[in-house]
Amino acid sequence: MLVEFGKAGWFEKARQQPDKVRQVLDKVRTDGLLPTIEAVQSKLDSLCTRLLQRRAGAGGGRRSCRISVGDRVASNGKHAEVVCVPANLCARIPDGVSYEAAPFTVIGAIALQGIRLLQPTLGEAIVVTGLGLIGLVAVQLLRAHGCRVMGIDYDPGRVHTARQMGAEVVDLTKGKDPLAAAQAFSRGRGMDGVLITASTKSSEPVSQAAHMCRKRGRIVLVGVTGLELSRADFYEKELSFQVSCSYGPGRYDPLYEEGGRIIQ
Repeated sequence: MLVEFGKAGWFEKARQQPDKVRQVLDKVRTDGLLPTIEAVQSKLDSLCTRLLQRRAGAGGGRRSCRISVGDRVASNGKHAEVVCVPANLCARIPDGVSYEAAPFTVIGAIALQGIRLLQPTLGEAIVVTGLGLIGLVAVQLLRAHGCRVMGIDYDPGRVHTARQMGAEVVDLTKGKDPLAAAQAFSRGRGMDGVLITASTKSSEPVSQAAHMCRKRGRIVLVGVTGLELSRADFYEKELSFQVSCSYGPGRYDPLYEEGGRIIQ
């Protein structure tokens, strides 16, 4: 989403976010043109830096009672030789974890937050739609949680990897019907939950999830999809639908991320 937004020109950015345009116009009226331009440019720059906020390294980061000088840390900080990262966005890397594995900390947290919201229980049948990096991590977490997992993707390589992780898979490039596969996988009962980790402008993943689910099934959107939903799909089964916010409570809260406040 950030990549597509970054590629867009000024007019396309404005078209994508009309509510932000109204905020800019209000700010021009209250603060003047030049301060508004500076504020908008600063905001756009901060959006671009999010693409770089994946790091695992040694020693850097703000000290806290959990981290000592010389500790290896994983953080959501920027890429640089020296960084200053708030304590709540740092975690000490355990001795048994390699540098190659540590960068998955934030990615794993995003997948884990979606699973927390989905609230799976032992033995439930769960679909993971979209087998990218977060989707494949989610497959492993759900399997470790004792769930039966079915993965769906258009990429044969990702489908193969999910199969190796113990998931039943649907390779959409081979023309397989995911709804029929879900019906068979759930033994005719419908899926207990669907975790959507795909990135697409289409609303099809959410609509498809609704048709896969049993009555009162759960759907959690971790990725980015269209949201042109059919009320009937959700009404008749009393489905629950929730959007996951990155790695969970505290995300985008300056008091938590920058001020170090602990959320109880």
